[in-house]
Amino acid sequence: MLAGEAGGVSLPRLCKRLGVRMSVLLRELAWIGEETIGEHPGPGWVRVEAHGDSSVAVLTERGRERFVQHRP
Repeated sequence: MLAGEAGGVSLPRLCKRLGVRMSVLLRELAWIGEETIGEHPGPGWVRVEAHGDSSVAVLTERGRERFVQHRP
């Protein structure tokens, strides 16, 4: 979903499109993001950025590379 949105997608919009609650989305983004969880660094595929009053999920360059490699 993020691959087609160069400027990213707002978190509420992602929740609506995916049909999940914000808490679920934030856990998933943490899992594939840039932050370290415990002793394990994240893969860095997605970054959450502040754009004014909203938070936006953006696919990183590493995430785009991963998407291209695993596209059907």
